Amino acid sequence: MESRKEEPFDTTAGPRAFAGIDYVKITVFGLGLTALWSSLHTIVLPLRLLDFVPEASKNTYLGYLTFAGLVLAMLVQPIIGARSDRSGSRWGRRKPYILVGAVATLLLLPGIGLWSSYALIFVFYCLLQVATNTAQGPYQGFIPDLVPTDKRGRASGVKSLLELLGGITLARLAAYFMDRYSPGDGAYWLWLTLGTLGAVFLVATLVTLLAVRERPGTSAPRPPLLPGLVRSFRINVKQEPDFVWFLVSRGMMAIPGVILQTFALYFLTDVIGVDSPAEAAANLLITVGVGLVVTVYLAGRLSDRVGRRPIVVASGLLGAVGVILLYFSHDLTTVLASGAVIGLANGALLSAAWALAADLAPRDAGARYLGLANLALAAGSALARLIGPVIDFFNRYGENLGYSMMLLVCLVCFIAGSLLVLKVKRIR
Repeated sequence: MESRKEEPFDTTAGPRAFAGIDYVKITVFGLGLTALWSSLHTIVLPLRLLDFVPEASKNTYLGYLTFAGLVLAMLVQPIIGARSDRSGSRWGRRKPYILVGAVATLLLLPGIGLWSSYALIFVFYCLLQVATNTAQGPYQGFIPDLVPTDKRGRASGVKSLLELLGGITLARLAAYFMDRYSPGDGAYWLWLTLGTLGAVFLVATLVTLLAVRERPGTSAPRPPLLPGLVRSFRINVKQEPDFVWFLVSRGMMAIPGVILQTFALYFLTDVIGVDSPAEAAANLLITVGVGLVVTVYLAGRLSDRVGRRPIVVASGLLGAVGVILLYFSHDLTTVLASGAVIGLANGALLSAAWALAADLAPRDAGARYLGLANLALAAGSALARLIGPVIDFFNRYGENLGYSMMLLVCLVCFIAGSLLVLKVKRIR
């Protein structure tokens, strides 16, 4: 059957019908998600918190806020992903959940700008995490559902590439706006930032809902709530040891990137002494993103040929080199050079690790297993946020000592994660 480019992607077609545009259709939602969260985590939230938290505790407050949100992501994604695996909707297994999560996200996003209270920002941020992960868990089932096995590395590369483009482009725009933000008269720039992020997310959602055509879901018996929750997180360790090792490795290798993204603005302000922290943080994110773009698609294609594990191991070791260079950086130029190396490493990691997760996931439970893969990612991301109190603690005993400890944690995680993936022996 030939692909019909004028119609939404039809999942009833065979592998030969999977055209180039179909890679974009099933992954564009990730662009909207990443544009939203990279801008919020790197630019918007660090500057918003400075409106109402003490300067000496800013890393702690940011760490606790984002840690709580990532814990919710760890809970919501695999549960909703498993529910979508068993969905009997005529509209498809994934899209009804994507619609519900996207609508809730757009309704909750203004809460980030409405309140100048840490408690209220905390509540809205957590609810926003629940909403986006309600959509993200099922969305991640598109690749194992729809992509032929020998093209999943390419699909993972396209997914990562779109996420990077959305993330770095919107973060740079958000930095331009937020460098002009101030409470009171300058609040317009905050609302312009949130409105732009919401508009991009809305467009990505509409494209996904209209362009991807799933088969009607096949309803499966749903267990009672508590057993269903247990099943969502359950892995048979004896039968799936490779997937367990993959989860541990993925979680550890997620930590450095999240640490550097979350605390970049404060690091550049306190250690490097930049004048425009939002602009500098965005430029660092762009530099990392360029490194990611250089390798993310090529690494996905290469992993289809040489295997996933060699790419993952090499990316971890290269990331460790980037962290060492960052430790010896004393100006923005050398920081950006270090970021480029870390970007190259993370680009290869994103594609190869996601393709490896898709290889290890059973076809009849793809969303649940990939939800668990993102659970490991979220677990690493959540632990990364707890470095905030550590930074503030050690900074009290030495100038910027906390940031040195932060980089040491990044170095250890890159090396340990790359070695642990060698435990993955059998690919499905």
